[in-house]
Amino acid sequence: MTDAVVDEIDGRMIRIGDQWLADFASCNYLGFDLEREIIDAIPAYLDRWGTHPSWSRLLGSPVLYPQLEERLTQLLGADDTLVLPTITLIHTSVIPVLAGSGTVYVDRRAHKTIYEGCELAAAHGATVKRFAFEDADDLERLLKEGGPSPRLICLDGVNSMTGNAVDVPAFAELARAYGALLYVDDAHGFGVIGERGDEETSPYGSRGNGVVRYAGESYDHVIFVAGLSKAYSSLGAFIACPSELKRLLKTAAPPYLYSGPSPIASLATALVGLEVNERRGDEVRADLWRKTSRVLDSLDALGVHTPNRSGFPIVEVPLARHEDIDAVGRFLFDNGIYVTLAAYPLVPRKEVGFRIQITAANTDAEIAQLVDVLHRLTNGFDLQPARDERRAA
Repeated sequence: MTDAVVDEIDGRMIRIGDQWLADFASCNYLGFDLEREIIDAIPAYLDRWGTHPSWSRLLGSPVLYPQLEERLTQLLGADDTLVLPTITLIHTSVIPVLAGSGTVYVDRRAHKTIYEGCELAAAHGATVKRFAFEDADDLERLLKEGGPSPRLICLDGVNSMTGNAVDVPAFAELARAYGALLYVDDAHGFGVIGERGDEETSPYGSRGNGVVRYAGESYDHVIFVAGLSKAYSSLGAFIACPSELKRLLKTAAPPYLYSGPSPIASLATALVGLEVNERRGDEVRADLWRKTSRVLDSLDALGVHTPNRSGFPIVEVPLARHEDIDAVGRFLFDNGIYVTLAAYPLVPRKEVGFRIQITAANTDAEIAQLVDVLHRLTNGFDLQPARDERRAA
C-alpha cells in the first residue's frame, strides 16, 4: 500500500490494477473532491482566468487570492491570513523568519515538515529544543531554562496518527506567560472541527474553523497554519497571523516572492468549497462524525485498542506484533480495504499498525465493509487490546 498507481475511481472506491478497494487512506475529509456543486463551478473560473497565473505573488495575484484570504479570515475570526501553495512551504519559509536567532521549542512528535522548518531555522542561527510529546510541563521546564529571544513553540493541532487534538489552551498559556509565539499546524483539524456552541450538530463543533476555535482560544500569541488540501480538496495553504506579520512575510517568505502560485482550479475549488461549507458544512461534519463513530464503536466491540480518544476521523490501529505489518497490509488489500500502513522505523515498534481515515464521501456500505473486514482481521492477527480510555466525541 505504498507508491500505488490508482487506475480509476468511482466515488470513494479506487481501482489498483484489477483490484477495487474502499479507500480509507484519503484525507478529503468533507468529500469536497467529489462534490458536484464544486466541480461544476470550476469551468467558469477557467474560462475567465485560464489554467494558471504564472506570476509569483510578489508580481501579481489574481483577485481570487484576496477573496480567499478575506473568506478565511472571516471564518477563522483571525486578524489576517496569507495564502501560499502548501503547508510544507509555509513551514520551511515562515519558521526561520519567526525564529530568527532565537529559540525554537518543538514537540518531539511534530510532523516531519515542521522539523524541516526547524532545521532550516537552526541553519540560520536559531537554537532548537525538543519537548516530550504534547507535554506542557516538559515545555515549561525548557522555557524556564531560558534561551535567546524570539521564542517559538511548534506543534501539531490534531495529530496525524492518533487523531487527537493537542491541549491548545495549556500551550497558549505558556506562550503568553513566557513571551513566546505558539505555532500550530492544524492540517488535519481545519475543516473538520470548529467552535463549540449550543447550535452545533455534532461533537466536532461548528463551521470547521480549526482547533484553536474548537478549544475556545484566541489568536493572542498564536500563529495558526492549515491547509486546503485535505478538508477542502485543493492545492493551497494559509497562515493566520497579524497583518503586520503578513506584510513582513510578503518580503521575507521565499514562496511569496519566488514560487509559482496555486492553479486557478485550486483557488476556485477552495472559494466554492467555503461557500458550500457556510451553507451545509455542519451537516456534512455530522455525517462524518456518525460514520467515524461507527468505526470506533466496532473497535470497542472487538476489544481492539486505538489511541484515538477524540472521535475525530483519523483512527490508528496498532498491531500486537510489528512483524505482522506486511501480512496485515496484504490481508486488508485482498479484502478490498485501502488504508495507510505505519511501519517501523517510520513509527516506533510498539506503534506499528495501520491508519484508517474516514471521509464524508465514504458510503455506509463501505463503512460496513470496513467493519466486517476488521472483524475478520482480528480472527487471524493479534491487535493490541483495548485500554480503559474515555472517548471525547
